[in-house]
Amino acid sequence: MLHLRHHAGRSTLRAFLLVSASFAVAGGFILATTADAAPVQAASTAFRSDRLSVEVVGSGPDVILIPGFASSREVWRAEAERLKATHRVHLVQLAGFAGERWTHGGGPFVQPMADELVRYVREAGLQRPAVIGHSMGGMTGVLLAQQHPDLLGRVMSVDSLPFFSALFGPQVTAEIARPFADQTAAGILAADEAGFRAQQSQSAIGLARDPATRAAMVEWSMASDRQAMASAIREVMTTDLRPGLAAMTTPVWAVYAADADGGAPAAMADAMWGREYATLPGVRLVRVDGSRHFIMADQPARFAQIVDQFLAD
Repeated sequence: MLHLRHHAGRSTLRAFLLVSASFAVAGGFILATTADAAPVQAASTAFRSDRLSVEVVGSGPDVILIPGFASSREVWRAEAERLKATHRVHLVQLAGFAGERWTHGGGPFVQPMADELVRYVREAGLQRPAVIGHSMGGMTGVLLAQQHPDLLGRVMSVDSLPFFSALFGPQVTAEIARPFADQTAAGILAADEAGFRAQQSQSAIGLARDPATRAAMVEWSMASDRQAMASAIREVMTTDLRPGLAAMTTPVWAVYAADADGGAPAAMADAMWGREYATLPGVRLVRVDGSRHFIMADQPARFAQIVDQFLAD
C-alpha cells in the first residue's frame, strides 16, 4: 500500500502518515490537459452522503476512481480528463480528506465509506463498473469485491496491499499491528500544526519523485480532518483482506511501484506483492519502475497505458 521507503518498516510507517497527494498543486492549480481536448461537462451527482461525494465526467462504460488516505480526488484528474472521451468517470472524494467535511468524530471510517460506495453504485444504476483505487482506495476496491462479488466488473489496486501492515514483515498480524496503529493515530491527533506540516513534508519525499506533487501532498494532508485521518489509519493498519482472497471471483490487477533511486528495489517489490497476493486467483501483477507510491504522478504515460490495458482486458 505504501512504498517500501528505505526498506524499513519504521520509515514506511512514518511515511504512511502522509499518503495524501494530489497530482494538482494545492491552492487551485488544475492539472494540465491538452489544449484541444473536447470539453465534457462535469457534474456533481444527485447522490448525497456524509461519507463521500462523486463528480461525474464523460460518457461510456463506467469507471470509479477512488483516492487514497487523506488524498483529494484531484489525484485522478489527469486520468479523468484522458478517459472522459471514452468512459463515464466517477471521481470519488472521501469525507474527512482534503477539505471534504467530516461529521463522525472518532467513529469508524472504512466500512461505512465502503457501504456508501455500494449505495452509490446501486442508486446510480451502474452495471458492474471498473474500479481503480490508489493506496487505501485500492484496499477499498478489494474489500468491495469481496463483500459484493456481483457488484464490480474489475478492480485495479494501485500500490496497495491486501494487508498494509504486512510491510512490517510476514509474521505480522492485525493484532500485532494494533498497538502500532493506535500509536500512529494518537500521533496524528497530538501533533501541532507546524510539527505536522514538517512531518508531512519530510514524508512526501519518499512517496513521490516530483517536487510539485510532494507539495500538493502536504496541502491535502493539512486540509484533512485529523479525527478522520486517525480513524482511517487505525483501520487500514489492522484490516487484513488476505483470508478472503482465495474465494474472490472479480478480476484484479495489482499495480505497484519500484524505484532504484531512493525507493523500493524491483526485487523487493516483486517479492512483497507476489507474496501478499499469492492466493488471489488470476491476479495480474504489474510493476512500474522509476516510481514511488504515487505512480499516476511519477509515471503518467506508463500508468495511462496500464489503465487502457486494464479497461480493455
